[in-house]
Amino acid sequence: MVQFIDSEGFLYVQPIGGWDMQILLGQHLTVWAKDGPLAGVVARKAIHLLKAEEKNRVPEFTDVWIDIGAKNKEEAEGLVRCGDPVTFALGYRPLRNGLAASPAMDDKVGLWVCMEAVRLLHGRQLKASVYGVSTVAEEIGLRGATTAAYAINPTVGIAVDVCHATDTPGNDKKNVGETKCGAGPVVFRGPNINPRVFDLLEETAKTHNIPVQIRGVPRATGTDANAIQISREGVACGLIGIPNRYMHSPVEVVHMDDLTNAAKLLAEFCSSVGPEANWIP
Repeated sequence: MVQFIDSEGFLYVQPIGGWDMQILLGQHLTVWAKDGPLAGVVARKAIHLLKAEEKNRVPEFTDVWIDIGAKNKEEAEGLVRCGDPVTFALGYRPLRNGLAASPAMDDKVGLWVCMEAVRLLHGRQLKASVYGVSTVAEEIGLRGATTAAYAINPTVGIAVDVCHATDTPGNDKKNVGETKCGAGPVVFRGPNINPRVFDLLEETAKTHNIPVQIRGVPRATGTDANAIQISREGVACGLIGIPNRYMHSPVEVVHMDDLTNAAKLLAEFCSSVGPEANWIP
């Protein structure tokens, strides 16, 4: 988010949510201004001009700036206001073997899965009302999920988010588990998850030959499931994850089959739920 505009027309920003400064440097960005998007780049001094101590430390956000090509502060302020959001330049790139790279796969893929599940349910006879929800502000306190879950007051809620794929070098699988892109969506277990919801998700996957991966989380998850579970008097909650490489970077990578299978799993789960279901653990 734009925080300050200096006398030369350079923009200084502060992060919304989790950012790795080392990923941010040298990127093409878009400033989402009132009158339309503005192209910019984020940079610092050239490496030739850095002092030794500067080369050996990760810069702070106050050490870098966004250059939109403005001549001075007056021109920049005519285009940009403090509080304007900034994103990586958007773009989708297919990779080999069903993989694809894009900024913000976290959590555009969750939105796609939910909307595709609703599409798959169209025209089917259902025994329960189904709500597809796109939430905001998950990164800064699960705020959209909190208000949406309160308004809908569901009996069962399934959050769909990304999770860390560990099929790249350097991951400690003893701590975060073994999760592969293309091996199916992840179905989570743990104190944030209602065990009967997990059982039905796993049973649904087996019945419909949908590949899934099982993963445990021994604490409240950092997803909308955390807010959904404790809404009002409590919600029977589940969590489906899409394996994601290089999370919170401009090159997040997912496997397209995992999206398709997650949508199928979610749709078949919704189709199987009725008033006779018992969600008491």
